[in-house]
Amino acid sequence: MSGQNSDYCDYRSPFATRYASKEMRFNFSDQKKFTTWRKLWIYLAKAEMSLGLSISQDQISEMEQHVNDIDFDAAAKEEKATRHDVMAHVHVFSSQCPKAAPIVHLGATSCYVGDNTDLIVLRDGFDILLPKLAAVIQRLAKFADDNRSIPALGYTHLQPAQLTTVGKRATLWLQDLLMDERAIRRARGDLKFRGVKGTTGTQASFLQLFNGDSQKVKKLDELVTNMAGFEKKYSVTGQTYSRKVDIECLNVLASLGATAHKICSDIRLLASMKEIEEPFESTQIGSSAMPYKRNPMRSERCCSIARFLMNLNSNGLQTAGNQWMERTLDDSANRRLTLPLAYLSADNVLMTLQNIAEGLIVYPKVIERRMAQELPFMAAENFIMAMVKAGGDRQECHEKIRVLAQQAGAQVKQYGKDNDLVERIRNDQYFQPILGQLDSLLDPSTFVGRAPEQVSEFLEEEVYPVLKNYENVKVAPVELNI
Repeated sequence: MSGQNSDYCDYRSPFATRYASKEMRFNFSDQKKFTTWRKLWIYLAKAEMSLGLSISQDQISEMEQHVNDIDFDAAAKEEKATRHDVMAHVHVFSSQCPKAAPIVHLGATSCYVGDNTDLIVLRDGFDILLPKLAAVIQRLAKFADDNRSIPALGYTHLQPAQLTTVGKRATLWLQDLLMDERAIRRARGDLKFRGVKGTTGTQASFLQLFNGDSQKVKKLDELVTNMAGFEKKYSVTGQTYSRKVDIECLNVLASLGATAHKICSDIRLLASMKEIEEPFESTQIGSSAMPYKRNPMRSERCCSIARFLMNLNSNGLQTAGNQWMERTLDDSANRRLTLPLAYLSADNVLMTLQNIAEGLIVYPKVIERRMAQELPFMAAENFIMAMVKAGGDRQECHEKIRVLAQQAGAQVKQYGKDNDLVERIRNDQYFQPILGQLDSLLDPSTFVGRAPEQVSEFLEEEVYPVLKNYENVKVAPVELNI
């Protein structure tokens, strides 16, 4: 260790140092977790006091004074001795609040603070992600609108196909993002509070505290749920809330990962064709060996983290499937890893997507050149119809075009030359009747169908109504750390 900087001798998560936002990192921080535990103990004491238990306002005030000043070193020592994280913090909190010590955690089990805090953190995580997702949708909507009429080759099987427009392709990305927004908003809305359920979910300890008064126990559950900012609670639980809740959260985030992966894969392919390029800073280096390169590193990173995110939901499935009876503890370590990583990954994916969308560059001349190589083949049917209208025979014209197209194709594939089908048609006397129409028959804008109108209609009917829900949310432009 001699001569080494000790700050860099421990493993540090890339999400803490490179990828995730400050607000999402705080959401999964120890400070947020354990201050939430203390708030939950205060909610419980307040509700118990209001329902007649012998708890004083002085005790509650004392707890409220010590919500944030957590002695993490003392808690670590206690946990090392007790091998129990909740009791370690009960002891530390109680030592800070001697008056309140007898009523801290009164009637509760560990999952009262553990599971309820998890639900708060999951909810708050969605609240961080949704405005960022809306920002990505807003930026891509502008891109789609700005480029709604620029013709471009469509690709099926990654082979040139009928023309689309640059903006129309972006609406396909937007459509998937809208589905993600709906799914995440729905998952957020479906979250309920575990509430006050006791050791195995029967509320037996609270029933004893209230001398068998079932209605007071029910009211206690409702009061604490409302204090925690939830409208609904799970009516039944074991010791924990059902781990299928985690599955629902992980699934919508994994689905977002799939969307991001598809969008950034498309951008990477288009960058390879030099049709579209992600932002590239003036001092950015694309390659240590090849100075001219402009690698799509943002899209590559987004794909990389999205792929990681897409695979995390299998942990939730395994954990839920392996919960025995009212609960087993083999869920704990896995959830400590999986749930934060899913949200932190989604956070980075959205920040990266926003950064990309804010600086996407389109190269129309490159697109035009690529179209020029393929459009004559696609216009063959137009040439045939024009000849028929001019009095020609369809079958004869078809055969003429077929022969010329094969000759032009050979020029492209065998000799690497440009597509010269149009020149071959111009030089063939057979096509004399339509020579004056060739330019109009090859106008790319006549090959895109209703794509420009589809973009405008889609934005008006589906995108802008969703964005209206976020019009009061301000999201600053994203600058990626590294």
